Amino acid sequence: MDDALYFSEQHLATREMVRQFARDEVAPVAAKLDAEAKFPWENIRKMADLGLLGVPWPEELGGAGLDLISYMIVINELAKVDASHGLTISAHTTLGTSPIVKFGTAAQKQRYVPLLAGGRVMGGFGLTEPEAGSDAGGTRTTAVRKGDRYILNGVKRFITHGSVGEIFVVTAVTDRSKGTKGISSFILTKPTSELTAAERVGVGHEPSLPAIAGFRAGKKEDKLGWRASDTCELIMEDAEVPAENLLGAEGQGFVNFMQTLDNGRIGIASLSLGIAEGAFEQALRYTSTRKQFGQPVAHFQGVQFQLSDMATQIEAGRHLMFHAAWLAQHKRPFSKEAAMAKLFCSELAMRATITAVQLHGGYGYTKDYPVERFMRDAKICEIGEGTSEIQRIVIARHLLQDLAD
Repeated sequence: MDDALYFSEQHLATREMVRQFARDEVAPVAAKLDAEAKFPWENIRKMADLGLLGVPWPEELGGAGLDLISYMIVINELAKVDASHGLTISAHTTLGTSPIVKFGTAAQKQRYVPLLAGGRVMGGFGLTEPEAGSDAGGTRTTAVRKGDRYILNGVKRFITHGSVGEIFVVTAVTDRSKGTKGISSFILTKPTSELTAAERVGVGHEPSLPAIAGFRAGKKEDKLGWRASDTCELIMEDAEVPAENLLGAEGQGFVNFMQTLDNGRIGIASLSLGIAEGAFEQALRYTSTRKQFGQPVAHFQGVQFQLSDMATQIEAGRHLMFHAAWLAQHKRPFSKEAAMAKLFCSELAMRATITAVQLHGGYGYTKDYPVERFMRDAKICEIGEGTSEIQRIVIARHLLQDLAD
């Protein structure tokens, strides 16, 4: 892809900065963090210091004041080395912070966004439930108004930063009779479950945030991939949420989180593309040095065909992803393009990592090389932020609507 098509000098400088950080700080610890399923607190502090936890937010809210394409570059470059680091940035920024930036009151933005954008605490998004995954409108969590508070009851599942985070946007039903128009959003706060680690690195905990009674982390997931990313239940048992923590108007939660997911799909496309690119780079390097039958295996036509296919599909994925990001950045309709980018890049990540493992032969099945980790990290990209099946439904709806119009 011609860099000049989407990138300015500032974009290229951001890319080089993040690329160096990923190479120097993430690559040496990625395998160990994966093996131990350990949240990368030390690197969270370093990323906060670099401004990577608030890339697209204005400086007056504590952000870096960069644009959406810069943000996608950050996710992409980190994912080339370790998907967990890329996902941490993506979930914190798009899911944990963007709903407050876009739908919050001035007071809510001033209270919460600087803490999130500066990386002082981690944020998350409580949407998925045990009985509401792809059917996000099937939310069971309830919110009942009682005086100056809402009482929330329910369980959220597979929540990124559910354990380590302190600020969350959570959906709940305020009027069951209205269907999806009866779903609202709330800002909930709790202390991090890893207080000792947070205090050790100097980020991750903000004492001034109130601990909402009845709101806590539940079971931590033991996952196939993204193992250095924290995934946990959120439990609300008569959680007392101040009325001023309602995010947007009552009944607007579903519409608002659908917009959030549109943006999130571009982020997962960028993450998926990074995984594919990282796997390709490893495969290209390995096959150029690994010798069989007296020559590097990259000289064999069968291997060259596989490398060529990977490179071609990665180039297509870059255009899809950055095109969707460009549309979003310029306030143009991008829902269909985001779904296309997410669908293509997530499935590409799976294909590319499987091919990379195959090209490494028996070594690809060991932990001596990162491609086996890349393959494990790739699978969830076809599931999170809407499964591949849901993306195809979204795309088809747009196609049919375009035809009707």
